[in-house]
Amino acid sequence: MKSVTVTGKTVEEAIGAALTQLGTDREKVTVTVREEPKKGFFGLGGKPAIVEVSEKPDPFTESQKFLHEVTRKMGISIEIDASRKDHDLYFNLSGEKIAILIGKRGQTLNSLQYLTNLVANRFSDQYVRVVLDAENYRERRKETLQQLANRLAEKAIQTNRSVQLEPMPSLERKVIHMALKERKGISTHSDGKEPHRRVIIVPEKNN
Repeated sequence: MKSVTVTGKTVEEAIGAALTQLGTDREKVTVTVREEPKKGFFGLGGKPAIVEVSEKPDPFTESQKFLHEVTRKMGISIEIDASRKDHDLYFNLSGEKIAILIGKRGQTLNSLQYLTNLVANRFSDQYVRVVLDAENYRERRKETLQQLANRLAEKAIQTNRSVQLEPMPSLERKVIHMALKERKGISTHSDGKEPHRRVIIVPEKNN
């Protein structure tokens, strides 16, 4: 996090000079006025304004720092393909030991995504959503979930009993809901609290 201390005839002039030095915008910094300007006597003995301007921590940058730190402690070297759109932050990880980060059924990846979400929102005034992937695992997982959804929907219909899926993050639950949105004979809803929230497939009652 960069910080500069700048002087100016006025507080606003000093802030403007600091923003130029940092190459950033007003909403991305915090300003501390160290001294207000003072007028001298007949133009003598005056003092300039002194301000300290610091860049606010950026959730996008802090999330990447966190991911590098965690994976380093796990003994895994990674590269991060990072992008952002509005309040969504996307990180696709790659590396030799990427399977360790994915874990069984993506559980390790989901846990890491949950923690990264907490880190990102610690440094943001508005809610941001982190989507964490590893060598496009999410797309492969999506296909698996769609197949699972249809298989369990058929089970619910055949047994005429509700079927509960394992706890999943919101993105995976959405895949299940969308896969069965047009399926006749069943309905779906989510139940429970994060991170244990799960999808339940309910067969429609025959009249």
